[in-house]
Amino acid sequence: MLNILIEKTKNPKKKPDENNLGFGQYFTDHMFLMDYSTEKGWHNPRIVPYSILSFEPSIMVFHYGQAVFEGLKAYRTKDNRILLFRPEKNMERLNLSSQRLCIPEIDVNVAVNAIKALVNIDRDWVPAKEGTSLYIRPFIIATDPYLGVKPSDTYKFIIILSPVGAYYPEGINPVKIYVETKYVRAVRGGVGYAKTPGNYSASLMAQLEAKKKGYTQVLWLDGIEKKYIEEVGTMNVFFKINNEIITPPLEGTILPGITRESVIELLKRWGIKVSERRISIEEVYECNKRGLLEEAFGTGTAAVISPIGELNWNENKIKINGGNSGELSKKLYETLTGIQYGKLPDEFGWTIEVK
Repeated sequence: MLNILIEKTKNPKKKPDENNLGFGQYFTDHMFLMDYSTEKGWHNPRIVPYSILSFEPSIMVFHYGQAVFEGLKAYRTKDNRILLFRPEKNMERLNLSSQRLCIPEIDVNVAVNAIKALVNIDRDWVPAKEGTSLYIRPFIIATDPYLGVKPSDTYKFIIILSPVGAYYPEGINPVKIYVETKYVRAVRGGVGYAKTPGNYSASLMAQLEAKKKGYTQVLWLDGIEKKYIEEVGTMNVFFKINNEIITPPLEGTILPGITRESVIELLKRWGIKVSERRISIEEVYECNKRGLLEEAFGTGTAAVISPIGELNWNENKIKINGGNSGELSKKLYETLTGIQYGKLPDEFGWTIEVK
């Protein structure tokens, strides 16, 4: 049992308007902290008022980027319960990222219990408006004050919470995606499968350029041939081609998404053929030309399911499903959010109630 020291805030914040939450702009009253040293291992778990953290300018995370993070959500049901969606999967993935970055792993049950405890203390911050949720950001940073390239001997595990609205303003309406051909996100043997800050900073230039052209996100191609589809900047990607669902395989260059895994399980339950295989951008365009490309959508914690209505590859634009949301995308979205918000029965045992 995790013995957490709890210090509650004496100055609760005013909660934001649930109609204008945006994403990642507001933060709750408390945060979770836990320390690591080679002598003690992970120790001193505590929940304290959300506040500024003080570190020496020389700590290693600032200079060598040794950090990992996760993203998951808490949902308020109509009967006022608070549910988490597959939090153990996020913590397993955090450990996978940590292995790659030479960061000590955290016991999955300890991490999940820390999340539950923090969400329970700040449960009044879980918004009730349709489509809103409480975003949960666990992360680990290297804290040795040392200017030398090696794994740190000390770390901090931190969890912060943020009430959020929709990640994409389009919501379940289709997004426009720009196919990136100049920049590279990841190659095999690198850190593409890890949820580490450097992956995201490396994607910013492409994302900015895509937004200037009027696109919501970029679709990354493989880093060697710039031919095979990998993932969208904040989502895994799926294509419905001739009644078959195709998604790029997990080969070390893309994030093993929790929503991706859940979608695959749902599709198989529904008897729909799913293939995890390499698919080129040429194949997608050729299938569209032949009338076989029926739908495309992204999956992720932030947006859940985001239909893709347009692709732009080398200024060759195609509309998918007439630029409209497909029936399968809608069904997946309604099913997943139905389970997450407690509207539908959870036949998979994916949700955990925070008590």
